[in-house]
Amino acid sequence: MKTCLHGFRRVKDVTQFNGRTKICYGENAINSLEKLKGRHAFIVTDSFMVKVGFADRIISGLERANISHTLFDKVEPDPSLETVRQGTVQLLSDGADLIVALGGGSAIDAAKAMMYFAYKADPAKGKAQLVVIPTTSGTGSEVTAVTVVTDTAAQLKIPLIDEMIVPDIAVLDARFTRSVPPSVTAATGMDVLTHALEAFVSTKANAFTDLHALHAIKYVFRYLLRCYRNGDDMEARQNMLLASCMAGMAFNNSGLGVAHSIAHTLGGLFHVPHGKANAVMLPYVIRFNSFDVRDRYRTIARKLELPCDTVEQGNESLIEAVRWLNSQMGIPNRIRDLGIKEDDFQTGIETMAGHAMDDACTTTNPRRPSKRDIRQLLRQAY
Repeated sequence: MKTCLHGFRRVKDVTQFNGRTKICYGENAINSLEKLKGRHAFIVTDSFMVKVGFADRIISGLERANISHTLFDKVEPDPSLETVRQGTVQLLSDGADLIVALGGGSAIDAAKAMMYFAYKADPAKGKAQLVVIPTTSGTGSEVTAVTVVTDTAAQLKIPLIDEMIVPDIAVLDARFTRSVPPSVTAATGMDVLTHALEAFVSTKANAFTDLHALHAIKYVFRYLLRCYRNGDDMEARQNMLLASCMAGMAFNNSGLGVAHSIAHTLGGLFHVPHGKANAVMLPYVIRFNSFDVRDRYRTIARKLELPCDTVEQGNESLIEAVRWLNSQMGIPNRIRDLGIKEDDFQTGIETMAGHAMDDACTTTNPRRPSKRDIRQLLRQAY
């Protein structure tokens, strides 16, 4: 499957939808590696992927395609600028013409950043082809022009947005998600839901992003709990991978909102897992936006067959549905229950509000917030 709809960016009366990643999915999708063309591959992953043998599966596929490889397995959660620097130096030294990212959002983000900086450092060598193999159903990074790296000294997550970092090929093989523990399945799955919900009400939402976002939302409510309760339910895992990918295609074109802006700063300052931060903030942000989006949340409620006789009832039904989903997976509905002490929270609230206001995701939120609004949202959620 290859998306061939190009450009959906509003320019006066013109809207574009960009979706250039070739998507390989389904049973034995990993075998598509054997059809790759290249001379030398730079594999970006983490030590766990090596330990469980997943990296060996990638190496085997590359060997069958007669492609040599270098393994970089130093990626940590929330990859740091230093890790990206190390990988970029090695990538330039190897002269690889193919980059293969294996792992969750951290490995994929690191690989995208390494590719970007290697090209900027030596554009004469050309841009390496980027192949990504997600092992979690969450970030949608396999189809987006966004990557996030962490400045550990400043305790800040830094987004990099550039069309050149959109992956060339995404391989969605559910077997690589089988080892994900329930807690991670829950957090990453709620990240998918937040991507889709925020894309649907974004100021840049359009007909094509709506299709992808709504389908992703329905899949999350249909399959996420199945994944959480039974990690061996491969039908559910495959469909959550698809939901993640569709949500990624939606927000890559429409942008996101303040749930993500606040999640970024909670993660940077207090090291809260990104998906869990989104899950906690989402009900509060839905209520914050509800007046400005009018019947958009009601449309989602209707698709989920929730009570929605009025706009207000649809909004409340959706909020309760999100909270119910959180509760079924042990995700709290308040920031205080994420292990953040009140004194630390109050000390950091001004910094968090400032970072959230500066975050690129805030620009496409349907309600334009002030710094005071962000502080109030944080206090309500605490």
